Amino acid sequence: MKSSISLLLALGVVACGTVRPVTGVDSTKVEVHTETRYVHDTAYVELPIIVEKVATLDTTSTLENTYAKSQATVTAGILHHSLETKPVSVPVKVETKEVVRDSIVFRDRVQTQTVEVEKKLNWWQKLKLKAGGLFLILTLIGIVYIILNLFVKPKLFSL
Repeated sequence: MKSSISLLLALGVVACGTVRPVTGVDSTKVEVHTETRYVHDTAYVELPIIVEKVATLDTTSTLENTYAKSQATVTAGILHHSLETKPVSVPVKVETKEVVRDSIVFRDRVQTQTVEVEKKLNWWQKLKLKAGGLFLILTLIGIVYIILNLFVKPKLFSL
């Protein structure tokens, strides 16, 4: 009796069935990259034009640099001296902070496709598929009957 139960369980485990398609799964993953850069740049500052004049009793006077030019003249024993700045743009180094954000989206998509079968099932193959399901149900009913017959009052389930 115990061997018939194990045989029925083994038959129930190896019963055949039809193939079912796998459902598609989509997954999305987003990666955000932030990069901070310091950009060195040059800005130009314009100096204002400044005019200064000086009078002295000396005979000559000359002044000049990159930003200014002076001219001196002697008239009637008096030296007239003028200083004018040149219109110059002075370069000044400037450091700016640049933040670059970049996001990458990764998507995994599983696509299910219906594939046509090359050959249709004939009547014998269809019968075997339907009979497999029927015999599985009969096997389960038999297992339940045997278990109930062994453990629950045997006289109630007698044929």
